[in-house]
Amino acid sequence: MTTFVDRVELHVAAGNGGHGCASVHREKFKPLGGPDGGNGGRGGDVILTVDQSVTTLLDYHHSPHRKATNGKPGEGGNRFGKDGQDLVLPVPDGTVVLDKAGNVLADLVGHGTSFVAAQGGRGGLGNAALASARRKAPGFALLGEPGDVREVVLELKTVADVALVGYPSAGKSSLISVLSAAKPKIADYPFTTLVPNLGVVTAGSTVYTIADVPGLIPGASQGKGLGLEFLRHVERCSVLVHVLDTATLESDRDPASDLDAIEAELREYGGLDNRPRMVVLNKIDVPDGKGLAEMVRPDLEARGYRVFEVSAVAHMGLKELSYALAELVAKARAAKPKEEATRIVIRPKAVDDTGFTVTREDDGLFRVRGEKPERWVRQTDFNNDEAVGYLADRLNRLGVEEELMKAGARGGDGVAIGPEENAVVFDWEPSVMAGAEMLGRRGEDHRLEEARPAAQRRRDRQAERDEAQREFDDFEPF
Repeated sequence: MTTFVDRVELHVAAGNGGHGCASVHREKFKPLGGPDGGNGGRGGDVILTVDQSVTTLLDYHHSPHRKATNGKPGEGGNRFGKDGQDLVLPVPDGTVVLDKAGNVLADLVGHGTSFVAAQGGRGGLGNAALASARRKAPGFALLGEPGDVREVVLELKTVADVALVGYPSAGKSSLISVLSAAKPKIADYPFTTLVPNLGVVTAGSTVYTIADVPGLIPGASQGKGLGLEFLRHVERCSVLVHVLDTATLESDRDPASDLDAIEAELREYGGLDNRPRMVVLNKIDVPDGKGLAEMVRPDLEARGYRVFEVSAVAHMGLKELSYALAELVAKARAAKPKEEATRIVIRPKAVDDTGFTVTREDDGLFRVRGEKPERWVRQTDFNNDEAVGYLADRLNRLGVEEELMKAGARGGDGVAIGPEENAVVFDWEPSVMAGAEMLGRRGEDHRLEEARPAAQRRRDRQAERDEAQREFDDFEPF
C-alpha cells in the first residue's frame, strides 16, 4: 500500500455565493413597507496551508476532489445569508502548486504559508441593497456568483539542508540512521529505500536536516529506476553529498565511475551546478573497501572534492563528517539574502482604463470581456424583466454601449459577454438610461415587452378592463 505520495492532481471547487432575496416588508395596516430582502452569503474558499505535521500528499491521492460549502441565500426581514465555510487543506512544507500547463502558481515553504486555490463566489445583493431614490421598490435581486473550479497539480519538494545522493545500496539510509534519530528501512538489496528519508543532525551549535534521494542510477533523469520521481527533492537542498560504495560486489563499478555517473544525471536534470559538493567513501570497515578508498581518494581530491572516509556500520569518521557538513550548511545559510518584509505595492488604474474590452470577431460577433460585465451577467436573473433592465442600465453606465458604437456595432448585431465557452449572446439594440420612471409593474421593464408576450397579454387585458369601465361610466340610462 502506498504510504508516500509527492505528486497529485487536485480538483478543487469553491462554494457558490447565495442568492439575494426579493422581499417586501408587510405588517398590519402597512402592506407595502418597502424592500427588505437580505443579501446572500459568500461562498467558501479552498485554501492550501503548510502544516508541519503533514509529510505526504497521500490524502489527496485517495480523495482528489475537494469542495467548499456554498453561501446561504438571503431572506426577508433584512436577514443576510450565512457565509460558506472555507475549506483549509493542509499540505507538507515545500509543496509547489502548478496549473495543468505546468506554470507555478505558488511555492509553499514555511509553516502557515497559504494559497487560495479557488475563491468562493460573491453573494447576490437583495432588493433592499438595490433600492435607490429612483428605484424605491426593486422587484428583483441579484444571483449569487459561482465559485471557482480549478484543477491544480501539487508537487512536494523536500525541504532539507543536505542531500545524500548515490547508487542504491551505497549506504545512504545507514548513514542517516547513525547521524540522526531517523530509522529508515535498511536491507542488503537495491532500491530498499523507496521514499526520501529525513533526519535532524546536531553538530555543535548548528542544527541541520539531512535527506537521502533514493533510486539514482544512470538514466535517472530520463525516468530510469526511481530517479526522475525523486530528483525534485534535491532542488531545495543547499549541500550535495555523494555517498560512494567502496565495497560494491559489481565488477564494473568503482567510486570514481559512480561519481561521474551521478554527476552526469544531476547535470542532465539541471539547476544544481552551484551547490557545494562533498564526497563520502562509505564501508571502509570492509578490508577491500579501506584499500579502495585510499586508492581513489587522491584522484577525487585532485578534482576539488573534500573527501571523508566513513563506516556507518562501525561508526567510523562520523563526527568529522557531521561537523564538516555543519560548516557547509552554515556558509550556505549565511550566503542567502536576508528576507525583506513584503512591500505593499499599490497600482492605481489608469484614468482611461474602462475595465473591459470590445472586440469584433471574424463572424461579425462583438465580444465584451471584463471583470465587471461578466460578473454582472452571472448575477442576473434573466427570467425577470426588471433585472435584465437593471443589467442594461449598469452596462450603459459603464460605457459598454458607447464602446460598441465606436467598434461599429449597429442595432440587431450580435453581442456576446464572456468567454466563448460560457457567454451570454443577445441581439443588441441601443438604449438610453432608464430610471424608476421607465418601470411598470413590479418585475417588468417595458423596454423588453416585445420579448415578453406574457407581459404584453397582461397589459392588453388591463386595457380591455379599462375600456369596459369607461363605457360603463359613460352609459346614460333612459
